[in-house]
Amino acid sequence: MKRGLIAATAVAGMLVGVAACGSGGEKTGADGFKGQKLTVWVMNGSNPAQWTEQVSAQFKKKTGATVEFKVQQWNGIQQKLSTALSEETPPDVVEIGNTQTAAYAQAGALAELGDLKKEIGADWNEAFNKASLVDGKQYALPWFAGNRVVMYNKKIWAEAGLKGIPKTRNELFKAFDTIKKKTDAEPLYLPGQNWYFFDGLTIGTGADLVKKQGGKWVSNLGDPKVAKAMDIYKQYQAFSTAPKNKDEATPQQGEVFAKGRTGAVIAMGYEAATALKANPGMKKDIGFFTIPGETADKPEGVFLGGSNFAVAGMGKNQELAKEFLKVALSKQNDRQMVKESGWAPKSPDLADAGKENPAVAAAAPAAEKSGGTTPLIPQWAAVENLPNPIKSYMTAVLGGKSPADAAKDIESEINARLAKQ
Repeated sequence: MKRGLIAATAVAGMLVGVAACGSGGEKTGADGFKGQKLTVWVMNGSNPAQWTEQVSAQFKKKTGATVEFKVQQWNGIQQKLSTALSEETPPDVVEIGNTQTAAYAQAGALAELGDLKKEIGADWNEAFNKASLVDGKQYALPWFAGNRVVMYNKKIWAEAGLKGIPKTRNELFKAFDTIKKKTDAEPLYLPGQNWYFFDGLTIGTGADLVKKQGGKWVSNLGDPKVAKAMDIYKQYQAFSTAPKNKDEATPQQGEVFAKGRTGAVIAMGYEAATALKANPGMKKDIGFFTIPGETADKPEGVFLGGSNFAVAGMGKNQELAKEFLKVALSKQNDRQMVKESGWAPKSPDLADAGKENPAVAAAAPAAEKSGGTTPLIPQWAAVENLPNPIKSYMTAVLGGKSPADAAKDIESEINARLAKQ
């Protein structure tokens, strides 16, 4: 089959039926995989060092094959992944954002994994597995998921005379104001386009980013609840000098935090590792707490972000890919992900692993009381393509435009993307 041509903003229109084209690979006895190499695409920051080392070793011991992890960048990944999955020789296993899986599955770009889910994931929490299902069928397997917390520099907070953990949003803002007045540090590093944090704020206000109108999905960014979420974001961002037209990966905010003069960042648990790689000496200074909400009883809304592993529908090594998933998503290796990267446990018997990671403990209250996802519809993936219109909306509002006007400016673009089939 020749390489398909895929429009970058029309992921859901690609590769219909190509899953049937994959040969699935052939195994000739117990050592039939010996000497083969499996290619796995993972996103920057997803695969921690110890997890990667032990998965690689276990996979080789079990199959005789080797695995090559190819690290990808988030910016532009949908276009790149769409093209790769249409090639004659796609990557065998791919990491896909949990809100994007439905689009690739609907397009026929992924192999069905229902039997494998029954074998290795019978006790996974349904909330984790929900984004792997499309029309009731299993087209991916949940790798990890979690939500943002406040990662703060204990040394700077001590310099400012701050004691205890803020329990409400106002208390948090007062703490940031104190840091600004009493130290030379930046209270908060929050670039203007940290849109996953913004998604969490919309979840907290009860807003929906899309709505059904005349049988079609259309933008709901003009909803006053979305404007309220953006106003909260604006209050946070006022404590930061970070660019209003950049996201948290440009540059990596963990590396900014590592310089030691930032009071806090709104971060995923794994970003501590990014900071420590750049500055190992600050390990004792890093702390975490739940993002506080308007009242002490309910944390700030959070986006339950994460990733799934999927097998390329056109892949020639599908059986070997499934063997990889059995290893990578084993109880032992899932436990390692929780301990090493701060992701939430996806089954009850992994709960104890979360206690060993302070980021997990900080994330748990918000995940339980205030967590949610962006729309789990195939059309949503196109909305996230670059240039991301929601990021443009955020920058416009931070630059002084009213939320209503900013929403109108990008409404037609979002609607056009949602209309792609």
